[in-house]
Amino acid sequence: METKERISEAGRLTREAEALTREVVKAPFRLRTYRLLRRILVGFILVSIANVLFSYLFYTPKMYRISRDNHDLIIRYRILGDRIRTAQRQLDEIRHRDNYVYRPLFGTDTLSIEGVWQPYPDEKYAAMAGDEFAPLMVGTWQELDALARRLYLESVSMDELQALTHNKEQLSSAVPAIWPIDRAALHNNHIGAFNPRRFHPILHRIQPHNGVDFGCDRGTPVFATGDATVELALASNWNGGYGKQILLDHGFGYKTRYAHLDQVLVTKGQQVKRGQLIGHVGSTGRSNAPHLHYEVILKGRPVNPINYFNREMTPQEYEELMENLRDTNFEAL
Repeated sequence: METKERISEAGRLTREAEALTREVVKAPFRLRTYRLLRRILVGFILVSIANVLFSYLFYTPKMYRISRDNHDLIIRYRILGDRIRTAQRQLDEIRHRDNYVYRPLFGTDTLSIEGVWQPYPDEKYAAMAGDEFAPLMVGTWQELDALARRLYLESVSMDELQALTHNKEQLSSAVPAIWPIDRAALHNNHIGAFNPRRFHPILHRIQPHNGVDFGCDRGTPVFATGDATVELALASNWNGGYGKQILLDHGFGYKTRYAHLDQVLVTKGQQVKRGQLIGHVGSTGRSNAPHLHYEVILKGRPVNPINYFNREMTPQEYEELMENLRDTNFEAL
């Protein structure tokens, strides 16, 4: 019995000794592993610090490539800027021919599109604001956008001129191109000037004078200044101060108004020809003396009718007319 117990005790002691031996063997292995990892970590940190210092003090191949790419980008932007400015000069030449050759040939005014000269808000370029090359990029894009707006304007203008070429004969008859009354009927060349910023002497406020006033006798014949369709033929005495009036639609964006009439001799929808008698001068509406208020309206905007009279006048006659224009008040409250 005792022998068995001794054998069992010896076996237990043997197992404990083996377990302790395994623990003693494992401890140095973990220690060695920990030291190895620590060395690797310290080495990685030292290499990173050395790389940062080297990159800060010296150009690496990668930094050299980035610098070269940035330099190439700046050169490309400058080349693009030169091309934009070249295109702008060419567009200026086209616009000059448009305004001073093509449109005078067809007897039509300069085309204007609202907002085309207005630059885009800065918010459009906000995404580039924080970049190192923001001034170069933003300036270039602003020039490109301005060029695109001007190209759109000229594209619309050329489309309009192309349409006019197909209707040149009709256009030449429709554009207001003669005096609405006989020039001999004027009282001492008494013509009230076109003035969109006129200060009204009676109403005491800015009141645009969107036409010209011809001082003449009551009953003076009034003629259509171009082929047209009668849009309005109003024979009542007020009509917003215009009194008896006629509004002609000439097509091609042109309309003409004849106001303060004594008699209206046409009806709405009637076709009239240039030089046709359409009414007689009066003093109806807001008027204190017989006169004809005459307007030329192009695409919804009043334009100076005087610019259309020089088609049948010598340069000297036109200059004398411009000198005789005055801020005449034919209107009453």
